[in-house]
Amino acid sequence: MYSVLNMSCLIKDKKINNILGVVGFIFLFICRCEAQTSQLAPCFFIFGDSLVDNGNNNGILTLARANYRPYGIDFPQGTTGRFTNGRTFVDALAQLLGFPNYIPPYARIRGNELLRGANFASGASGIRDETGNNLGAHSSMNRQVSNYGRTVEELRRAFRGDNGALSAYLSKCIFYSGMGSNDYLNNYYMTNFYSTSKQFTTTAYANALLQDYSRQLTTLYNLGARKVIVASVGQIGCIPYQLARYTGNNTKCNEDINNAISLFNSGVRKMVDNFNGGQLPGAKFVYLDSYKSSNDLVANAASYGFEVIDKGCCGVGKNNGQITCLPLEEPCDDRTKYLFWDAFHPTENANIIYAKQAFSSNSKSYAYPINIQQLAAL
Repeated sequence: MYSVLNMSCLIKDKKINNILGVVGFIFLFICRCEAQTSQLAPCFFIFGDSLVDNGNNNGILTLARANYRPYGIDFPQGTTGRFTNGRTFVDALAQLLGFPNYIPPYARIRGNELLRGANFASGASGIRDETGNNLGAHSSMNRQVSNYGRTVEELRRAFRGDNGALSAYLSKCIFYSGMGSNDYLNNYYMTNFYSTSKQFTTTAYANALLQDYSRQLTTLYNLGARKVIVASVGQIGCIPYQLARYTGNNTKCNEDINNAISLFNSGVRKMVDNFNGGQLPGAKFVYLDSYKSSNDLVANAASYGFEVIDKGCCGVGKNNGQITCLPLEEPCDDRTKYLFWDAFHPTENANIIYAKQAFSSNSKSYAYPINIQQLAAL
């Protein structure tokens, strides 16, 4: 938490001092006396699907929810709606960024609580609005961006309409977006429910997703986002769900899906280059290669302590991947040895490793063109 003891750092900014007269505790977030805090950003805004959802789906009518045991079995607060046994990727990343608390779900915060950020992610969501409808209600990326727009309006009231001060504040915040997995798993490759595979080739579908995603991220930019992390889609052709379904002869993984998402991932990286190249002046985007990091973690599993890389710790059927973790099901005893928690989602240990690589790795194969620690320091 930013120190409240030394007010001298506030005197340098008259706008901030004016705001303090109305919302006295805002200085907890804006005061950037580096010697007195390890928090690297004043706020953290999160967009995504079940990989980073932390409870937004709890109160809606959907099968994509995780507000029951054994989900959260290793999380300090117990079951919260996180789709894993403990911390998610963004939970671990928030800790690395120095936040004293986890970023709360948008579904349960409003007003000045939004000053430290919000998690808008929703299980089953995608770039396309119809993605995930087979599982029930959810907040698509378009809805999440709209919710962030409402957040900006609430923050504008806290800043007494001072758009300059609000823009300066948001420019220091970290934004994370991880989308696309469900646009393949719960759309394009679910041919009994969706017609997109008949309407688009894999190349055309990737291009359609990229066009929509570029527009959505540009909207975030227009609403003040300047430090933005964009994660690619991981190696979802190799998750337990696919391993349980796929009957290919040459490989355990479904390389048809892996090849399709590689087209999308390549486009996301080019999009980040375009944004950084002047398309969105003043912004700095970081591309996280989740495909590379997930592939490397499997290849070097033993060095990280993982013994089981093809089965979920909790689930039903082949590879514990045919049906996801059921209420009150008994999970594996030692979660630290499993790469996957259930049919789709990594364990807490895997999430922590992914977060550390993205945060501080000097390899551009994980974070490009800079890592998250460097992004926060800009």
